[in-house]
Amino acid sequence: MTPAQIALVQQSFAKVAPISEQAASLFYGRLFEIAPEVQPLFAKADIRDQGKKLMGTLAVVVGGLTDLPAILPAASRLAKLHVSYGVQPTHYAPVGAALLWTLEQGLGGAWTPDLAEAWTAAYATLSNYMIAEAYGVAA
Repeated sequence: MTPAQIALVQQSFAKVAPISEQAASLFYGRLFEIAPEVQPLFAKADIRDQGKKLMGTLAVVVGGLTDLPAILPAASRLAKLHVSYGVQPTHYAPVGAALLWTLEQGLGGAWTPDLAEAWTAAYATLSNYMIAEAYGVAA
Protein backbone atom coordinates (compact mmCIF):
# COMPACT_ATOMS: atom_id res chain seq x y z
CA MET A 1 0.00 0.00 0.00
CA THR A 2 1.15 3.49 -0.75
CA PRO A 3 1.00 6.29 1.81
CA ALA A 4 -1.71 7.93 -0.31
CA GLN A 5 -3.80 4.74 -0.21
CA ILE A 6 -3.38 4.49 3.55
CA ALA A 7 -4.55 8.09 3.93
CA LEU A 8 -7.60 7.41 1.72
CA VAL A 9 -8.56 4.35 3.76
CA GLN A 10 -8.15 6.17 7.06
CA GLN A 11 -10.05 9.28 5.92
CA SER A 12 -12.91 7.24 4.52
CA PHE A 13 -13.18 5.02 7.59
CA ALA A 14 -13.53 8.15 9.72
CA LYS A 15 -16.71 8.85 7.73
CA VAL A 16 -18.05 5.31 8.25
CA ALA A 17 -17.27 5.07 11.97
CA PRO A 18 -20.23 7.28 13.01
CA ILE A 19 -22.61 4.84 11.28
CA SER A 20 -20.80 1.73 12.51
CA GLU A 21 -23.91 -0.10 13.70
CA GLN A 22 -25.65 0.41 10.36
CA ALA A 23 -22.46 -0.49 8.48
CA ALA A 24 -22.08 -3.73 10.44
CA SER A 25 -25.69 -4.63 9.72
CA LEU A 26 -25.18 -3.96 6.01
CA PHE A 27 -21.98 -6.00 6.04
CA TYR A 28 -23.49 -9.12 7.61
CA GLY A 29 -26.62 -8.87 5.49
CA ARG A 30 -24.51 -8.73 2.35
CA LEU A 31 -22.12 -11.44 3.52
CA PHE A 32 -24.94 -13.88 4.24
CA GLU A 33 -26.52 -13.02 0.89
CA ILE A 34 -23.40 -13.71 -1.18
CA ALA A 35 -21.96 -16.51 0.98
CA PRO A 36 -24.82 -18.23 2.82
CA GLU A 37 -22.46 -21.06 3.73
CA VAL A 38 -20.79 -18.81 6.33
CA GLN A 39 -24.00 -17.97 8.18
CA PRO A 40 -23.84 -21.12 10.37
CA LEU A 41 -20.46 -19.91 11.66
CA PHE A 42 -22.38 -17.10 13.38
CA ALA A 43 -25.26 -19.24 14.70
CA LYS A 44 -24.17 -18.92 18.33
CA ALA A 45 -23.15 -15.25 18.08
CA ASP A 46 -25.21 -12.20 18.86
CA ILE A 47 -24.86 -10.49 15.49
CA ARG A 48 -25.05 -7.01 17.03
CA ASP A 49 -22.15 -7.85 19.34
CA GLN A 50 -20.33 -9.40 16.42
CA GLY A 51 -20.89 -6.19 14.47
CA LYS A 52 -19.36 -4.15 17.28
CA LYS A 53 -16.33 -6.47 17.28
CA LEU A 54 -16.03 -6.14 13.52
CA MET A 55 -16.11 -2.36 13.57
CA GLY A 56 -13.71 -2.22 16.52
CA THR A 57 -11.27 -4.50 14.74
CA LEU A 58 -11.54 -2.44 11.57
CA ALA A 59 -10.83 0.71 13.57
CA VAL A 60 -7.65 -0.82 15.02
CA VAL A 61 -6.49 -2.15 11.66
CA VAL A 62 -7.23 1.06 9.77
CA GLY A 63 -5.53 3.10 12.47
CA GLY A 64 -2.49 0.82 12.34
CA LEU A 65 -1.94 0.87 8.59
CA THR A 66 0.81 3.45 8.98
CA ASP A 67 2.71 0.98 11.19
CA LEU A 68 1.69 -2.39 9.78
CA PRO A 69 4.26 -4.46 11.73
CA ALA A 70 2.62 -3.24 14.94
CA ILE A 71 -0.77 -4.76 14.07
CA LEU A 72 0.40 -7.98 12.43
CA PRO A 73 0.78 -9.99 15.67
CA ALA A 74 -2.85 -9.26 16.56
CA ALA A 75 -3.94 -10.13 13.01
CA SER A 76 -2.10 -13.44 13.30
CA ARG A 77 -3.83 -14.28 16.58
CA LEU A 78 -7.21 -13.33 15.13
CA ALA A 79 -6.63 -15.46 12.02
CA LYS A 80 -5.74 -18.49 14.12
CA LEU A 81 -8.76 -17.93 16.36
CA HIS A 82 -11.01 -17.82 13.31
CA VAL A 83 -9.78 -21.29 12.32
CA SER A 84 -11.23 -22.62 15.57
CA TYR A 85 -14.62 -21.17 14.55
CA GLY A 86 -14.52 -23.03 11.24
CA VAL A 87 -13.36 -20.23 8.98
CA GLN A 88 -11.76 -21.48 5.78
CA PRO A 89 -9.36 -19.65 3.43
CA THR A 90 -12.14 -19.47 0.83
CA HIS A 91 -14.26 -17.39 3.22
CA TYR A 92 -11.91 -14.42 2.99
CA ALA A 93 -12.96 -13.49 -0.57
CA PRO A 94 -16.68 -13.03 0.18
CA VAL A 95 -15.81 -11.18 3.39
CA GLY A 96 -13.73 -8.77 1.33
CA ALA A 97 -16.50 -8.39 -1.23
CA ALA A 98 -19.05 -7.70 1.50
CA LEU A 99 -16.72 -5.17 3.12
CA LEU A 100 -16.15 -3.26 -0.11
CA TRP A 101 -19.87 -3.29 -0.89
CA THR A 102 -20.66 -2.02 2.60
CA LEU A 103 -18.16 0.80 2.28
CA GLU A 104 -19.57 1.74 -1.11
CA GLN A 105 -23.08 1.87 0.36
CA GLY A 106 -21.99 3.83 3.42
CA LEU A 107 -19.86 6.35 1.56
CA GLY A 108 -22.16 6.88 -1.39
CA GLY A 109 -20.75 9.50 -3.76
CA ALA A 110 -17.46 9.62 -1.84
CA TRP A 111 -16.72 6.05 -3.05
CA THR A 112 -14.35 6.54 -5.96
CA PRO A 113 -12.25 4.16 -8.05
CA ASP A 114 -9.13 5.34 -6.17
CA LEU A 115 -10.81 4.67 -2.83
CA ALA A 116 -11.99 1.23 -3.99
CA GLU A 117 -8.43 0.43 -5.07
CA ALA A 118 -7.04 1.61 -1.72
CA TRP A 119 -9.49 -0.49 0.29
CA THR A 120 -8.90 -3.48 -1.98
CA ALA A 121 -5.16 -3.17 -1.37
CA ALA A 122 -5.68 -2.87 2.38
CA TYR A 123 -7.94 -5.91 2.53
CA ALA A 124 -5.67 -7.96 0.28
CA THR A 125 -2.64 -7.12 2.39
CA LEU A 126 -4.31 -8.13 5.62
CA SER A 127 -6.27 -11.14 4.37
CA ASN A 128 -3.28 -12.64 2.55
CA TYR A 129 -1.23 -12.30 5.72
CA MET A 130 -3.98 -13.82 7.87
CA ILE A 131 -4.47 -16.76 5.52
CA ALA A 132 -0.74 -17.45 5.50
CA GLU A 133 -0.58 -17.23 9.29
CA ALA A 134 -3.63 -19.40 9.93
CA TYR A 135 -3.20 -22.03 7.27
CA GLY A 136 0.48 -21.83 6.35
CA VAL A 137 -0.33 -21.13 2.73
CA ALA A 138 -0.32 -18.08 0.53
CA ALA A 139 -3.73 -16.81 -0.52
